[in-house]
Amino acid sequence: MKKRRLLLADDHAIVVEGLRRVLDQPDLEIAAVVADGRALVRAAEEIQPDIIIADITMPLLNGIDAVRQIRETNAGVKIIFLTMHPDVAFATEALAAGGSGYVLKSSAGDELLTAIQEVEKGRRYVTKSIAEAVELGLSARSNTWRSPLDKLTSRQREVLQLLAEGFPTKEIAAKLHVSPRTVEFHKYRIMDELGLRTTAELSRYAARHGLVG
Repeated sequence: MKKRRLLLADDHAIVVEGLRRVLDQPDLEIAAVVADGRALVRAAEEIQPDIIIADITMPLLNGIDAVRQIRETNAGVKIIFLTMHPDVAFATEALAAGGSGYVLKSSAGDELLTAIQEVEKGRRYVTKSIAEAVELGLSARSNTWRSPLDKLTSRQREVLQLLAEGFPTKEIAAKLHVSPRTVEFHKYRIMDELGLRTTAELSRYAARHGLVG
């Protein structure tokens, strides 16, 4: 029996330990575990797993933006979001970004293995308690629908998250391999697009939208 290789992404050690127990199956192998979104993007490229199980709220780069980046080069990997967010808006955004499944952490023990089976068959799986609402949300989502974060470019969302996590401009510049001046430019464009005035408001906005915990 060929084992399916899994890549786990979660920054909470206790969650990872719980996942190891749930995923201790003869046909599954945990190939790697990472704790932030940037590491997830790198590992997905290096390991080429069959299935990725990722949280949404992670340091350095959130799970949704990480999946967007992964999808640019890997259309085939199955991706299941495992999250504490029951909000339909989070779920529709995650699935629209390239997720194959959306499972709440509170239901992981009962539903994660089922989700893996379903996405491997090419089906979408959403936690039962929000499945109907999410399907309605996805069907109502049109090509012209935009969330507030859709106003921002991928790089601007990265800058927003790192600012919200408290990194100074020079550190953000180093992480993104750009100049501090470029970071400042992105910061003020973000504030202008979102109608925000201070870094504190940026941080609160990022928290509301699941970019930071």
